[in-house]
Amino acid sequence: MPALDPGQNRAAKAQRRELPKPAGKKRPEQERTGGRPAVRRPGPRGWLGRSRGEASVIQPADEWRGTTVQVCGLHPFSVGTGTPMIGVPLGLQLFTGATVCADPISWFQDAGLISNPSVFVLGLPGLGKSTLIRRMAAGGAGMGNLPLILGDLKPDYVDMIRALGGQVITLGRGRGHLNILDPGEATAAAERLRLAGKEKERQHVLADAHGRRHTMVAALLTILRKEPPTDREESIIDRALTVLDERSEGVPVLGDLLRIIQEAPDEVRAVALDRGDDTRYKQITENLEASLISLTSGGRLGETFAHPTDVPMMRDRPVVYDVSSIDDSDTDMQAAILLACWSAGFGMVNINNALADAGLEPRRHYLVVLDELWRALRAGRGMVDRVDALTRLNRQRGVGLAMISHTMSDLLALPTESERMKARGFVERSGMVIAGGLPAAEMPMLTSAVPLSRAEQDLLTSWQDPGAWDTGAGHEAEPPGRGKFLIKVGGHPGIPVKVELIESERPINDTNKLWHQADASPDSDTVTPLNGLDDVDVEGAA
Repeated sequence: MPALDPGQNRAAKAQRRELPKPAGKKRPEQERTGGRPAVRRPGPRGWLGRSRGEASVIQPADEWRGTTVQVCGLHPFSVGTGTPMIGVPLGLQLFTGATVCADPISWFQDAGLISNPSVFVLGLPGLGKSTLIRRMAAGGAGMGNLPLILGDLKPDYVDMIRALGGQVITLGRGRGHLNILDPGEATAAAERLRLAGKEKERQHVLADAHGRRHTMVAALLTILRKEPPTDREESIIDRALTVLDERSEGVPVLGDLLRIIQEAPDEVRAVALDRGDDTRYKQITENLEASLISLTSGGRLGETFAHPTDVPMMRDRPVVYDVSSIDDSDTDMQAAILLACWSAGFGMVNINNALADAGLEPRRHYLVVLDELWRALRAGRGMVDRVDALTRLNRQRGVGLAMISHTMSDLLALPTESERMKARGFVERSGMVIAGGLPAAEMPMLTSAVPLSRAEQDLLTSWQDPGAWDTGAGHEAEPPGRGKFLIKVGGHPGIPVKVELIESERPINDTNKLWHQADASPDSDTVTPLNGLDDVDVEGAA
């Protein structure tokens, strides 16, 4: 057959392209690819079918763990370890972007990552320490762990507790009363235990209530006098409280305790060792009477503790004691009211535990928040010992504990060496330590309690720098360390996290409300009451 020239060859090809294609049904793979033949590829287990190389088991890749020094040159597939996913979601890991979840109760109860359900937070002011704890408290409330803020000095937690439907109790000079002799619900709980045949538990509840009241009277005397009461005065107070419980039909107050001591019943005179001499008894009890008169008649501590409690605590909802009206310079009043709030709060926890042990109420777990801890520790003698007892017994009481302070220097600036050692123990015994931006001078003191690598120390010091001055906007930019924290558990590598707030959280995390209201006119109809205290002083009375 003669060969065609190039022109004829091109014409023949064009003619063939114009010929109608034979009718036929497309195969399914051609329909998915627009008529083009599909390219067959093996699946994740190879070519399926007999004798085609199908793998029945996929061998996982080998995993190795090592330090960054050892595996820095390993290629490929070198990644950091995963972050815990048990607890309240806090934010994202700074370097990997993974979600970080953490709170002391979940890490202790559910994950078993820590041996003590407590957290200590350190960081300079304005970097978000309270915001971090508010996130833990609000998230924990959704998990059934009720937050208890036993003394909000700023206040930082009132809006959060209101948003959670909790109880806000306002205390201060002329802003409410907290009767330190009020056993709370101990009497009613003891009666329920008696009816249930739990006599041993009933005795424990009454003994705990008696001990708390005795301790609080002694604590107020210590703050008032700047020294603890004598052993004889302690015995007189203890016996007078017993006589008061036997004679009183209602809830006694400090004035009733003073009256019992002045009446000099035989039971009290027996421990006073007056030898049957009335004159000697009056000499022995004179200083004690003078101190109680000061507590009941508006002395340095006012009448806050001398009248019946205005609003009792509730066991089944979040609670905050708003004591922000007390001036920072009034350290004695701050110390007294914080001790009273702590006593009332832990007394309520003990009652709930006793009823739960007897099967009369469900078991509840609480997250107790001690913010601005440095103020409480410096407020007076006995405060360090009180906090020390709380940090040692929180696991047995079934509560989580969150403590917040600025720096280690705040904890170590106490007058005596024994108090400084106890304060350092707060950090050492905490299940987890969360550190924000801190100056370099803090690193030697912090590393003496928490092991930190050089890289972790550099990270913390980089977060304490102030924000850059933005000349275009005319205001200071956000500090680089705001919302950034390093979570440390023992000697494990720290987890750097950036706390992320959702839009609905921003109103309850605004701690600069007073600055936003600087331009509001007193005559304006749109003025917002400062901190909500002009609208409602005490909530939760119903």
